[in-house]
Amino acid sequence: MEKGSNPAIEERKDSVQTKGETKMQLKCNTDSVAGCVSQRACVYCGARVVLNPITDAIHLVHGPIGCASYTWDIRGSLTSGADLFRFSFSTDLQEMDVIFGGEKKLTRAIDDLVEKYHPPLIFVYSTCIVGVIGDDLEAVCKEASRKHGIQVIPVQSSGFIGSKSAGYKAACDALMRLIEPPPGEIIEQDKTINYLGEFNLAGELWIIQNYLKEIGIDINVALTGDSRFETLKLASKACLNIVQCAGSMIYTAEQMKERFGIPYMTVSFIGIEDTSESLRRIAQTFLDPEMMHRTEELIQEKTAAIAPEIAFYRSKLQGKKAAIYVGGGFKAISLIKQFRELGIEVVMVGTQTGRQEEYETITDLVKEGTVIMDDTNPSELEKFILEKEADLLVGGVKERPLAYKMGIAFIDHNHDRKHPLSGYAGAVNFAEEVYATVCSPVWKYRSIMTAGEKEEKP
Repeated sequence: MEKGSNPAIEERKDSVQTKGETKMQLKCNTDSVAGCVSQRACVYCGARVVLNPITDAIHLVHGPIGCASYTWDIRGSLTSGADLFRFSFSTDLQEMDVIFGGEKKLTRAIDDLVEKYHPPLIFVYSTCIVGVIGDDLEAVCKEASRKHGIQVIPVQSSGFIGSKSAGYKAACDALMRLIEPPPGEIIEQDKTINYLGEFNLAGELWIIQNYLKEIGIDINVALTGDSRFETLKLASKACLNIVQCAGSMIYTAEQMKERFGIPYMTVSFIGIEDTSESLRRIAQTFLDPEMMHRTEELIQEKTAAIAPEIAFYRSKLQGKKAAIYVGGGFKAISLIKQFRELGIEVVMVGTQTGRQEEYETITDLVKEGTVIMDDTNPSELEKFILEKEADLLVGGVKERPLAYKMGIAFIDHNHDRKHPLSGYAGAVNFAEEVYATVCSPVWKYRSIMTAGEKEEKP
């Protein structure tokens, strides 16, 4: 295969480019190419990862058991209270349900769950087969709400309506039904803020919450990490929405701006540079000189505290090369900056659901010759990792086997990790993990094995 930005499949040529080779706009936010084994998650999965961290809700998957099984506790989110969200409930649709419809089975499932767990809120997720057989989730959920006196909200996440991004939108639509106050009820705004697109993996929400509290800002509610029914109902009282995972939550931010007049800004607490800049930008919106002073003090204190450790890891990692393939554009952008802090060059970067403006920022940040791609597949990942001689791949659960099979270091920046990567503490954790995997002595055996294989070939 030729070198350069040639994709594995011809139809994807506009979704892959090498900086410096072309000035054409990268094609993104479109359907995956048929026959191309996309690394994207499905619509239902996109909706589930957004809503699942709501801790006191029942998350009921209307579909075959596999859909619920493979997304069980998918976010790895932590909770400070209820843990009902860590269960995975399914209607377990069978062949006869597909033939005669699954609405009665869904109704029975809701009745049983309400009787056993007494939840304040139930989300009912649609899956691919429900979209095919046409079960009326809206009607079933409406009747269940009336019968039990709680909110039962359908999540229209059938797989054939689009990509993972469509799942994000389905989740945002469900959230807005929850957030919207009842007719006639007015919720006064205060000085708190909402934190959108934060899912409290390994307690990351609590780290940022403490930073903000130190400078005098309280979080009203996070959407959706460690959130509860009652706190989400008061989401409209915040004076500002900060949005971290824009890919999943920018739609809700825009809806809340239009509906409640709450402005929003995008932020990122990944890496030292973006954490400091986000804290400054949030504090600036309050027009309070004393708050700005406290913010600068906190940034200086936290940065100085971790500087020796970061310097050590940088001395060990200088000159290494990294490949990035993550879900959203904000994370890719922050990771490029974070690798720069560690002296590592990013030679390949891509996302599942990046937006055009995010790819423009990525292009500005990386060096000439860096491969940039949207909605890629395993073949392209392998091709460009080899061509660019990356030492490390950062991705999620679907990229992990590829990295291990290729014999290169891997960092999980998604669902399965147990340590926080946000804020200043997270920056040290990340540097330590990169050092541990990239500089592991195991890689010398890969070289020995590769040399042995070459000798055995005729």
